[in-house]
Amino acid sequence: MKGRTMGPLAGIKIVEFAGIGPGPMCAMLLADLGAEVLRVDRINPTQPKFRSNILNRNRPSIALDLKHPDGKEAALRLVAAADALIEGFRPGVMERLGLGPDVCLARNPRIVYGRMTGWGQDGPLAMAAGHDINYIALTGVLHAIGPKDGPPSPPLNLIGDFGGGALYLALGVVSAVLSAARTGKGQVLDVAMVDGAASLATSAYGLHAMGLWKDERASNQVDGGSHYYGAYETKDGKYISIAPIEPQFYAELLQRLGLKKEDLPDQLDREQWPAMRKRLEGIFRQKPRDEWCELLEGTDVCFAPVLTLGEAPGHPHNKARGAFIELDGVVQPAPAPRFSATPLEVRSGPPAPGADTSEGLAGWGFSKQEIASLLEGGAAWQNPKKK
Repeated sequence: MKGRTMGPLAGIKIVEFAGIGPGPMCAMLLADLGAEVLRVDRINPTQPKFRSNILNRNRPSIALDLKHPDGKEAALRLVAAADALIEGFRPGVMERLGLGPDVCLARNPRIVYGRMTGWGQDGPLAMAAGHDINYIALTGVLHAIGPKDGPPSPPLNLIGDFGGGALYLALGVVSAVLSAARTGKGQVLDVAMVDGAASLATSAYGLHAMGLWKDERASNQVDGGSHYYGAYETKDGKYISIAPIEPQFYAELLQRLGLKKEDLPDQLDREQWPAMRKRLEGIFRQKPRDEWCELLEGTDVCFAPVLTLGEAPGHPHNKARGAFIELDGVVQPAPAPRFSATPLEVRSGPPAPGADTSEGLAGWGFSKQEIASLLEGGAAWQNPKKK
């Protein structure tokens, strides 16, 4: 483990009970922001590609057997020394392990107990399995994404898992830690991805209530319905994106494309959107993507090339801002957002699960004898593979 960071959450201690997807994403965000996060993995887990699992960066990993009495007691000692914990198991799992909110709050009344599930801790679907697409389907979000004449398109797992889950858990943890610092009382966070996904759609629900959003895919201004907000194929089979919503930006697009506004229908004439889209499709297919970049990038047309994951880190703007970094040969997004007085950093890459058991426990107040006893008794495990 490397030195402490200067991030704004420096000094905040968080225990992460290892899970997948949105749980590690939340823990990464908190660690990137400077919190001292200790990841508790299972004993001897199978994770052969740990070096590329960048969601696990910036924090050490210890391995405990939470079903072992000594392993559970070790976890409770960590809880007693922490400001917050995060877990992403189904409702009831932590209680069955003897690590539920009541037990943890009894050990540490100031603890923020962050729970994240897909459906929430209660409700008819609470115990059902699910994934991102299911959570956003139930909120109306999935229905709004995709082509007009086809099925809804899954927007990766960004809205439910990472937007509605990880980000809301991170915000909740920081908010509750601030509250605990003021009141001396911890609390339990019930973070449901379905709740967060619905919250992210607040603007769309507002437009729908005002009669400004049609409940049909690709029929609205920013869902692919309008010709001036979307992606277009170029001559070389690549794509560009345009979004000149404002009239002055739209006028600049027309001017740069050699189109006369007086010869065209009104920008907001929905009946003409399909015909205008076809016209722009024909225009954008006349040149390769790079030529469109030369003509439109950096202007008020609201333009950007549609880059692949492999291309994005090399774009001049991303390079100038350091939006991506390379660590241990793995290219990855840099920490965000940016702070003037407490800059963020990636202090370490993802460790092998259990690689830091001895060092991590020592850093949280365990003696050498206690650590040796846990290891010898099978309640803890030290992975010999660090990198």
